Amino acid sequence: MSRPRKTPETLRSFRWFGTSDLRSFGHRSRTLQMGFSHEEFMGKPVIGVVNTWSEVNPCHTHLRDRAEAVKRAVWAAGGFPVEIPVMSVSEQYQKPTTMLYRNFLAMETEESIRSHPLDGVVLLGGCDKSTPALIMGACSAGLPFIFVPAGPMLRGNWAGKVLGSGADVWKYWAEKQAGNITEAQWHDMESGIARSYGTCMVMGTAATMMSHAEVLGLTLPGASAIPAADSAHPRMAAAAGKRIVEMVWEDLTPDQILTRESFENALTVHMAVAGSTNAIIHLVAMAGRAGVPLTPDDFDAFSRKIPVIANLRPSGDFLMEDFFYAGGLPALLKQLESKLHTGAMTVTGKPLAETIALAQVYDDNVIRPLDRPISTANGLAVLKGNLAPDGCVMKPSAAEPHLLKHSGPALVFEDYDAMMRAVNDEDLDVTPDHVMVLKNCGPVGGPGMPEWGMLPIPKKLLKQGVRDMLRISDARMSGTSYGACILHVAPEAYIKGPLAAVRTGDIVSVDVEARSISVNLSDAEIAARLATWTPPNRDYPRGWGRMSAAHIRQADKGCDFDYLEGTAKVSEPEIH
Repeated sequence: MSRPRKTPETLRSFRWFGTSDLRSFGHRSRTLQMGFSHEEFMGKPVIGVVNTWSEVNPCHTHLRDRAEAVKRAVWAAGGFPVEIPVMSVSEQYQKPTTMLYRNFLAMETEESIRSHPLDGVVLLGGCDKSTPALIMGACSAGLPFIFVPAGPMLRGNWAGKVLGSGADVWKYWAEKQAGNITEAQWHDMESGIARSYGTCMVMGTAATMMSHAEVLGLTLPGASAIPAADSAHPRMAAAAGKRIVEMVWEDLTPDQILTRESFENALTVHMAVAGSTNAIIHLVAMAGRAGVPLTPDDFDAFSRKIPVIANLRPSGDFLMEDFFYAGGLPALLKQLESKLHTGAMTVTGKPLAETIALAQVYDDNVIRPLDRPISTANGLAVLKGNLAPDGCVMKPSAAEPHLLKHSGPALVFEDYDAMMRAVNDEDLDVTPDHVMVLKNCGPVGGPGMPEWGMLPIPKKLLKQGVRDMLRISDARMSGTSYGACILHVAPEAYIKGPLAAVRTGDIVSVDVEARSISVNLSDAEIAARLATWTPPNRDYPRGWGRMSAAHIRQADKGCDFDYLEGTAKVSEPEIH
């Protein structure tokens, strides 16, 4: 239910600027100090433009310009925009993993919003962890907000072939390791695979999370698939700037948008696009901030009834630019209409049904109808058993079918470096039936669950023509990855989950249809092995690493911090 329409005196920023006291005098005088007149900010909604632009994040190179587009529209709509920089969480360069810093950005976003004289917020992001982090923080802050997705980069191109970031990197690296791609060809590919600013242009984590932001109702219709380099993108950013001013006056807060129904819509879209496995962790965390109970089991339940209809890499043929030309997310929603809660509210102030009514599908090979799916195989499966009591995750549609029910001897690695030494050893004792197991890559043990879960196929097997095998870890993998990779094993090895007990030679069994995963050990044997097992040193003496290790939750709980979960409200800051 909408709130009463705001007046200038009921704006949150009025506490900073509108009263006749010493503090307000200081706030007004310092705003004048920046060159603004009273007429430009008094009685107007103050709009925070929370920007993850950075020169070390190629996905967000254009967000400085997009912030200007947002601000000019805020001015035109009668608001007062203020840009606030926050951590960029650069997927390409930040180590050991941006996942370690997702909660950092969420906390920074929340505190930046709460501690400043803001009435509404525009969030600029898109690279993998930035979307969930910004939304988590803004949701907890509770002010009206709208998300501006960074958008995908243009299609890659090399030697007359269309390339997709990530997915084709793994594909051609395997061919190089097998001796089928030369060093010169590999070098040439570097200049053709990422041709513009913007996020990965396959249905990886970035595209998945931007799609989730849209179906949750947090972006303008069609915003999530606009290529970053398309002129429609700055126009969308400006439209978001105009809309946030209206949202403030309407008092359209996130609790009116983020409901159980909207999250179920996100689950439906996730399965239809065969979205990134990473989205499970992020969507669970986002739902927790909105007070909506969500678990990996919900993902599994939806995967059983929603087919894959978006023909997008890594599970299909096309790229995000093609998806945009085919009609983008609104077109996908039109195909899914019978499966959606179309009454769910959006930032437009109108229900999802109105977006769907205006949508058109321009290419039904890219965005298929429900009766002609890309795959009826589950887009995602949550497995449980004595190896993963709290669950683990797999994307069956990206795996070779013969591996969906498999038993084989474990080939176990205690850390990433040991694994890499082994896979490059052409004398490694390994067969295609082996099950590779990597430990100590979880939320605490990684730290931060690095994207190490797409374990490379041993070079010995690559040269034999093997391109997929069963691989298990407590890590994540890039949403652009593929293969029979089982991820997010919970509880993780580092905190003495059963994965820590597995040794080379143990028989591991997986049955995706039965949703089971097990190791042929008794509970007593697992307990005895764990009693003598010592995890590697992860004792951070200070800083964010120490804070994360002390408070991060396991993958099945969304990896939020224990004290950041939930909807408990923080009081408005004192102004004295």
